[in-house]
Amino acid sequence: MSKNFWFSIKKPLLALAPMAGITDSAFRQICRKNGADVVYSEMASVSALFFKPAKTLNLVRFNKKESPYIVQLFGNNPKHFAIATKIITEKIKPDGIDINFGCPAKKVFGHGSGCALMPQINLSREIILSVCENTSLPVSIKIRAGLKNFNAREFIEKTKDLPYCAVMIHGRTYEGGFSGPIDWKLIEQIKKIIPEKIVLGNGGINTSEDALEILQKYPAIDGLGIARGAWGKPYLFNQIKNKMGNCDFFKIKKIILEHARLIYADKNEMGKFEIRKHLAWYIKGFPGASELRQKLVRAENIEEIKQILA
Repeated sequence: MSKNFWFSIKKPLLALAPMAGITDSAFRQICRKNGADVVYSEMASVSALFFKPAKTLNLVRFNKKESPYIVQLFGNNPKHFAIATKIITEKIKPDGIDINFGCPAKKVFGHGSGCALMPQINLSREIILSVCENTSLPVSIKIRAGLKNFNAREFIEKTKDLPYCAVMIHGRTYEGGFSGPIDWKLIEQIKKIIPEKIVLGNGGINTSEDALEILQKYPAIDGLGIARGAWGKPYLFNQIKNKMGNCDFFKIKKIILEHARLIYADKNEMGKFEIRKHLAWYIKGFPGASELRQKLVRAENIEEIKQILA
């Protein structure tokens, strides 16, 4: 395994997990600035890259400040994966490429991609090889605890000889969606099967207390992938690293405005629509949040957001 960024980051490693419609460049930058060690793109379709790459290339472009940055690919056609990997490696030049074997979304699963690939070991192996053979970048995979009668342990046992160097495991099964129980023991067992690879656990980490408890209980795991827990809380990464409790509103206000600036700079007029869901998440749980939310989601520009927060 060639030396790559995965093995030079201090453990426990904290990653911003990939989320469709959420992990855009502005959000990745704000998370990196607030303690995330690694950030992932939104899911990019290999078939879209194969047939009409322009729109998807726009989706995954990034700012150097986001580094180490990983582009996540999904699909089910090894030939499309091979071409998409070459395109991403040459045109985007991220720090790594990730393959999605974990998405439970109906649209993705129904097409035989994401989590639907896990029991199809031969096809999954072919996909991993087609990515590894078409890039010099480190390759990682994202999987789920399992689906139906198929377990993540079996998936790892049958693919561990392949040259991917990191795996993020969402500790819920396909059936468990985003709310079922999380199997941290399974994630720890997988680390023992592949001690030479990086293993991150993912699912249900919403507070620094959650994260610290897991890291203490399962010290074999190399780190955590944080997804929904970072909605409106990009500072969660720093909270975990510094073993801190709540963040004060003055600090949050600063982060909100910086996030808004980044989104506007990146998406121009579309920025005002994109920031709205984030604004609602940022103020959740604060006194007078619903009133504040109604004003914020109608804000037309950064000045207005600033005035409302003042």
